[in-house]
Amino acid sequence: MVDIKRWFKHLFMPPWAWRRAFPQATLDAIEAAIRTSETTHNGEIRFAIENTLSASQVWRGMAGRERAVEVFSNLRVWDTEHNSGVLVYLLLADRDIEIVADRGIAARVDAAAWEVIAQTMEAAFRQGDFERGALAGIEQISTLLTTHFPPTGDNPDELANRPVIIRR
Repeated sequence: MVDIKRWFKHLFMPPWAWRRAFPQATLDAIEAAIRTSETTHNGEIRFAIENTLSASQVWRGMAGRERAVEVFSNLRVWDTEHNSGVLVYLLLADRDIEIVADRGIAARVDAAAWEVIAQTMEAAFRQGDFERGALAGIEQISTLLTTHFPPTGDNPDELANRPVIIRR
């Protein structure tokens, strides 16, 4: 069953809406937080923001989680030495946060822990505080990664730290 309200929300959201929620200073703060975080563990964090899904994706009922898994693959978050990549995916039209962890992390951290982080972020986003929500999420992910993937010897930065904006 097609959710017509959701379909219209995605169809008519302005393509520049992400800029209001994530101005340059916020993107810079997220990038800095990821860079700092990755010095404390052997994990890799990617942050992706997508304004909307295409009308056909929404019509077919694509969920945020399904799209997040696609983005995880497209951004090659799985391509790390320790299988320790984590994607934080925001579907702005739905205000939906999905966290996708590579198999090395998923074997050590259960889905409920990721859901708690996503809920923390979503609560801040509902208040319009996207920077606070993003930074709180990165901090919580960093804590999990530091616990389960502490740094060892060589700790190269394998994935870009800059948040990616997925545009249509």
